[in-house]
Amino acid sequence: MVKILVVDDEADLEILIKQKFRKKIRENEYDFRFALNGRDALEKISEEPDTDIVLSDINMPEMDGLTLLTKLNEKNPLIKAVIVSAYGDMENIRTAMNRGAFDFITKPINFEDLSITVEKTIQHARQLKDTLIAIKENDILKMYVDENVLKFMNSREYESSLMENETIEGSVVFIDMVGFTRISETAPPNTVVKMINTYFDIMAKEIIAQKGFIDKFIGDAVMAVFRGDYHLDRAIDAALAVRNKISALDPPDENSDFKPKVSIGIKSGEMTSGNIGSESLKRLDYTVIGDTVNTAARFQDIAKENQIIIGESCYEKIKEYFKCRELGKFNLKNKVQPVTIFEVLE
Repeated sequence: MVKILVVDDEADLEILIKQKFRKKIRENEYDFRFALNGRDALEKISEEPDTDIVLSDINMPEMDGLTLLTKLNEKNPLIKAVIVSAYGDMENIRTAMNRGAFDFITKPINFEDLSITVEKTIQHARQLKDTLIAIKENDILKMYVDENVLKFMNSREYESSLMENETIEGSVVFIDMVGFTRISETAPPNTVVKMINTYFDIMAKEIIAQKGFIDKFIGDAVMAVFRGDYHLDRAIDAALAVRNKISALDPPDENSDFKPKVSIGIKSGEMTSGNIGSESLKRLDYTVIGDTVNTAARFQDIAKENQIIIGESCYEKIKEYFKCRELGKFNLKNKVQPVTIFEVLE
């Protein structure tokens, strides 16, 4: 459910919003809250920090919309604001856009335009949250994030809004650097760290490009999760891109015979998503667990260099879109029956 806060001192707007969006409200797609001014809005956001969107007027008593925008960016930069104001306020609307408003619509409100704008803003807000989850697990990318966003990521509001336990449908990808352990045992520490960070950075960029997120780094391996529409297709696209990019790299130096390659396992299905770890040690990771995750890891163990391994259920879903070949039946740990696996070629 998307939480939307409407900020306007005109009481009639609340009635109109509820009438025009009654279907979305009835089907629990939108949850509207209402505030009379900016100060009231900030109080309501403090009570419900998981608010997704703010629709705000500019001219209001106590605290106007422009001041609210400034406060909102400081307090919770994940919330996207849409300005709703009259044509005569174009100068103020320009100021609002410069202060971080995502979009604006004018009064009298065209509700078809408002509906399209809200959907567009929701999509942007969700993409931002997905990216932030990835960034939280990837210190390499934190240098590219706004300071206000980083502060928010360490706040209680962030934890409560993003760290909910749930059962999800998605795809898990395990990517391992083949033969890297041998290099790490012989090369200087600085060289090892520089190399693995370079490889991880390539993986992270390709995963995020397909709207996935890094769940964790495990030694010289990466675990990534993909959710939403066509999550399996996007997971395989990311895996293919990672394989191709890593394979195209040269050895780290002229004296090394190490040629970087990866082995990849992918599984799609239900997973438990939540904040898992030791509360007493304050070591909790937002991660996914379950048979889907375990099977993806087993597939990666089976995969040889530059192989992308999937199971029969995934193959049936993507066989018309990707070139694959059957490798036969394999016995997996904790599986009673042998599992038929396939290699994704291209």
